[in-house]
Amino acid sequence: MSLIVQKFGGSSVADADKLLQSARLIRDAYAGGSDVIAVVSAQGDCTDRLLHQARELTPQPSGRELDTLLAAGEQMSAALTAIALETLGVPAVSLGAWQVPVEGTGAHGDARIVRVGRERVDAALAARRVVVVTGFQGVNDRGDLVTLGRGGSDYSAVALAAAFHAAQCVIYTDVDGVYTADPRLCPTARRLARVSYADMYALSHAGAQVLHDKCVALAQERGVEPEVRERRADSVGTRICAEGEQRNAVGVTLRQEGVRATVTVVGRVSLALEKRVLAALDAAGVAADGVDATERTLSLHVPIERAREALRTVHDAVIE
Repeated sequence: MSLIVQKFGGSSVADADKLLQSARLIRDAYAGGSDVIAVVSAQGDCTDRLLHQARELTPQPSGRELDTLLAAGEQMSAALTAIALETLGVPAVSLGAWQVPVEGTGAHGDARIVRVGRERVDAALAARRVVVVTGFQGVNDRGDLVTLGRGGSDYSAVALAAAFHAAQCVIYTDVDGVYTADPRLCPTARRLARVSYADMYALSHAGAQVLHDKCVALAQERGVEPEVRERRADSVGTRICAEGEQRNAVGVTLRQEGVRATVTVVGRVSLALEKRVLAALDAAGVAADGVDATERTLSLHVPIERAREALRTVHDAVIE
């Protein structure tokens, strides 16, 4: 029997309707005969609200207590997802990171996963129960909860998929896969069927919000091929794998920090590509006040008030 790992982010479990929608996707996989491990994030803005509550008390809460507090968000989501599954007639059990266990090491707030236990999850799967695991967290060698940093639930899902040799690892998001640019900012962005590990890592490092770079690095190291999909039964999505689509420019990202914006092209960087990008910006009347190039990225610093225009201009200049 094949095993599927499905990960649901905060917007996918934000309220009762979203919880049931996600639970139906889990039910469909389970009804098809697969074993299922579901990994969940905290609901909506729960993590931000918990962080705000802590900082109302002190601007610098201790790392240990902050991790203990923030981990409560995923525990709530896991229990609610299990309850939603049971209302649909699917036997389920929620497990916190300390119950699996997902063993982590490193600093509070930015730990890394070093081992995933199998015994308790294997027993639940053998009893044909869906196992709902808290993402974003682990337990260290002192028995304390540690959180995994930004993108931690995706990281958890890939680690579980690797540990249990899953046939499939699906990351559900609000968009149908990885696009050549953020489709909310760039109407001409197109979905990519496949993205290589190296290109996805570069996109993430340059500011793409789809997957965190440490999640991509773990996927490559362990041979996991995550699929990024929208929460629809007919979603096609994007597969992250060894060989992506063959193209000179894979995607364009936008990072805005303070009064500065950086537009980055990821792909095969050449002098011809740089000239084409600068010519397009010049034609649009957007001045780049700095250019940084590596073998895989071309970054241009532009005025913050022209950031979105610059993104669309650069995208349309380099994406076929």
